[in-house]
Amino acid sequence: MAMSLGSNGRRRAEINVTPMIDVLLVLIIIFMVIAPLPSTGLHALLPQAASQDPPSAEPLSHDIVITVCADLSVRLNQEPVLLEDLHNRLLGLFRNHPNHVIFVRGEKGLEFQPIAQVIDIARGVGLDHVALMTQ
Repeated sequence: MAMSLGSNGRRRAEINVTPMIDVLLVLIIIFMVIAPLPSTGLHALLPQAASQDPPSAEPLSHDIVITVCADLSVRLNQEPVLLEDLHNRLLGLFRNHPNHVIFVRGEKGLEFQPIAQVIDIARGVGLDHVALMTQ
């Protein structure tokens, strides 16, 4: 505390606020640093409303469908494929057409992690258009 003499000769106590301001500035900086950053994720398109004549739910014959079964086995157009071999199979199929769309289907009651692994493998091949089939 600082002391000062007034005009009438009495002592008067004053609070030194400089250390308190320093502490407040440090707290503001700490809270700004630990503030949560906005999360980022994969770009996803929302499903669009159905048109008057909805197309058939089954994909066309030239479309590629990867099905993840409940027992964690993977099928590429109904042909069983090991998860380790999926990268090479997709690379062979899409070597000349990297902009093609593939469809990923998961059986009911399946966790999303195996499906995410299949999507990750497809993106590793260079396929940016991966569609999820709901039923």
